[in-house]
Amino acid sequence: MKPTPVPQWWRSLIQRVVEPGLGLLNRRTILVLTLLLCAGVAGALWNMAQLSTNLMRSQAISNAALYARTMEEARTLYSSAVVDRLKKIEGVAIGSDISGDSKEFPLPAVYLIELGHRISSNDNGMSMRLYSDYPFPQRQKEGGPRDDYERTALKALRANPDQPFVQFVSIQGKPALRYAQADIMKQTCVECHNALSDSPKRDWKVGDVRGVLEIITPLDKFVAQTNAGLRNTFFTLLALSWLGLAGIAIVIGRLRQTSQELELRVYERTRQLQATNHELTVEKEKSEGLLLNILPSPIAERLKIGDERIADGFASVTILFADLVDFTQLAEQLPPNELIVLLNEIFSAFDQLTEKYGLEKIKTIGDAYMVAGGLPKPRADHAEAIAEMALAMQVEIERFNQRYDYQCRLRIGINTGPVVAGVIGTKKFIYDLWGDTVNVASRMESHGVAGKIQVTQATYEALRDRYTFEPRGIVRIKGKGSIEAYFLTGKQSVPTKVLVTP
Repeated sequence: MKPTPVPQWWRSLIQRVVEPGLGLLNRRTILVLTLLLCAGVAGALWNMAQLSTNLMRSQAISNAALYARTMEEARTLYSSAVVDRLKKIEGVAIGSDISGDSKEFPLPAVYLIELGHRISSNDNGMSMRLYSDYPFPQRQKEGGPRDDYERTALKALRANPDQPFVQFVSIQGKPALRYAQADIMKQTCVECHNALSDSPKRDWKVGDVRGVLEIITPLDKFVAQTNAGLRNTFFTLLALSWLGLAGIAIVIGRLRQTSQELELRVYERTRQLQATNHELTVEKEKSEGLLLNILPSPIAERLKIGDERIADGFASVTILFADLVDFTQLAEQLPPNELIVLLNEIFSAFDQLTEKYGLEKIKTIGDAYMVAGGLPKPRADHAEAIAEMALAMQVEIERFNQRYDYQCRLRIGINTGPVVAGVIGTKKFIYDLWGDTVNVASRMESHGVAGKIQVTQATYEALRDRYTFEPRGIVRIKGKGSIEAYFLTGKQSVPTKVLVTP
């Protein structure tokens, strides 16, 4: 599975935002840390303020719900412990009129209204109120909804009586909670309200919403306490932050001093390593140069990557063996230094021809020179390249003779066929060839004629259309018997396209 490429816009964002930010952090560490710390403190305070507000509101709602349940329990107790007993007494009336000259005992709902009035009359800011869109006649002015909140709450609770209607508001510039819950008609309530002569509605059913019980709770004291706690927390965090920054500044100062000392050490060490690395590079280049002088470039690369066994078969290559005839007698007449200089000049010229025609020098043994075409990189024109080199070698020998007034002659043998190539040995290893093709090429040279280029039938067939030959006839070779041989004499007039290395 291919990894998903990084989008270009993301790379641009990193280059424009992240990298400059890291650069600023490296240059102005204390400043950046101070800004980050301030941002962190501000974020923490904001989060604490939000948490405190949420907790305060949750607690206020819970308290309001508790007050509402308390009021409901008080009405239930009054209904069961007082009203139910009074109903059994003859001549006692239960009604909605609780004026000074009235002889009626208040209904539970009226009792709850009056209880709310008494609680609201205290100076603690809390108020409780029971209102309805069907108030008793004597409560028309104050018994119905008085503002948008109460009208909205009444409408919402009729639609969903089980869910309290809550709003956090500002009353006279102070925060407060308005909590409203539905006043549900029970069986005893239905019996009373439907039986009263002044009831505004006489078809009540169990579960109907008679009205709304509202509780207003002031929150200014809670807010003040919360803000005071947040201020204390802010100053505490600020003090801790400054202490932390002071400690960080001291540590960073020490780290910078240490960093400068380390930079000096690293600089000196880097210079030493660079010098050592340069020496190693030079030695490596020398080693690789020596390796390439010993082995073909592809083979050297395979050895460098860890290929331990190098052995390849080639179906068709052309092998050339060349020998300096009578060079042994010449060696006996010359001093060693002069002999080596002359031999080196000849073989260096052959090496240049090898490079020119893209061939592979295999080895030199004494005054013998071995070269191959078609390996280690196969090529279709290996026979032509070897033929071109053989003819060029004869030209080089003629130039050598004219320059030094010697009579050196060159005997060359060529054969074409399959071989096995590989590297053998662990010390002074070489790239060598094996096979009958190599042996026959060597016999073509050793059974050849000085000054001639002798080739086998296989090489002749590969070159006959582009080069000129003289038939030599049958050559008897030990171990091979009779072999048809030819002398390569030159090129035909048709141009021959041979790969030449510039």
